[in-house]
Amino acid sequence: MKISFFTGKIAAPKSPVEHLFLAGDFNGWNPVDKASELVKNNKGTYTLNKDLPAGIIHFKVTRGDWNTVECDAAGKAIENRTVVIKGDTAVQLDIAGWQDSFAQPEKKHTATARVHVISENFEMPQLGRQRRVWIYLPAGYESDKKKYPVIYMHDGQNLFDEYTSSYGEWGIDELMDKVPVKQASIIVGIDHGGEYRIPEYDPYNSKYGEGRGDDYVQFLINDLKPYIDAHYRTQSDAAHTTIAGSSMGGLISMYATLKYPEVFGNAGVFSPAFWIAPQIYDQAQQATIGKKSRFYFVCGDAESESMVADMQKMADIVKAKGINTVNAPVTVIKGASHNEKQWNGDWPGFYKWLMGV
Repeated sequence: MKISFFTGKIAAPKSPVEHLFLAGDFNGWNPVDKASELVKNNKGTYTLNKDLPAGIIHFKVTRGDWNTVECDAAGKAIENRTVVIKGDTAVQLDIAGWQDSFAQPEKKHTATARVHVISENFEMPQLGRQRRVWIYLPAGYESDKKKYPVIYMHDGQNLFDEYTSSYGEWGIDELMDKVPVKQASIIVGIDHGGEYRIPEYDPYNSKYGEGRGDDYVQFLINDLKPYIDAHYRTQSDAAHTTIAGSSMGGLISMYATLKYPEVFGNAGVFSPAFWIAPQIYDQAQQATIGKKSRFYFVCGDAESESMVADMQKMADIVKAKGINTVNAPVTVIKGASHNEKQWNGDWPGFYKWLMGV
């Protein structure tokens, strides 16, 4: 479908408007996606024509980063814009305010005492980059001698600390603090790479660039996991090693568990962005899936028109490979959208399944 976006009334920002972008579920919420930039015409209106499939899309307008996202006239955050696409259509964008035009409440650190930063600059040789890495250690870790399962998670900025999150945190630490000690796990969070997020979490080439997903997973396998296993008391076998994430993080978690079942025995696949990399279905069809591999699929039914069907398609492939329903459950949350609030609510069910309780 051909969708024409155009600006109507635009609140004057603090600095001149040089670029406007759409950031939504159709581009991995990239706030500076060149393929989603609105261009100013000789009438002073910004326009963008995009080909998008029928369904529901969610997005916001930015001036290039999340500090300059649109807001209401009082400076408060607004809900994501929603457009139901049934045919060619035009969408007018009236912008009441910009976030950076208002004094923001001082952000506070919300990470609990169990969360630590392993390194602000952990080397990622496969990607030629560095990244902040977090760890959550269960209560009692310092006093006992037991070994713990490990969950590796993406988008580390948004897992534990409101201060570092872009659009809310999962609250993983607060959720894990409520878990009985005998069911505890170590959680490792790896920050995403900002502008590199989509290609790093995508194993395949796309319009967003060369897919570096396998390089990212190789970093986890060959560098980060050996470090964690050497420095912390872990149950390092595949059965006790999980990889989990949402959206693009759900995609790369699925890929890692399909391709490297000897390393990652379990996957938490939250609201997976399979639409951005349909090659993942062929990967699943061709994969030799470990008989003990486990996959937890969860999403909301208000995320997009195709989210539930896309996720169910992958679950069906996995089950056809011999994985039983208990080891590949599908959970659809009625009315839930694509955000950290949803994933916070999804976590307890996922974790109970993971621990078999």
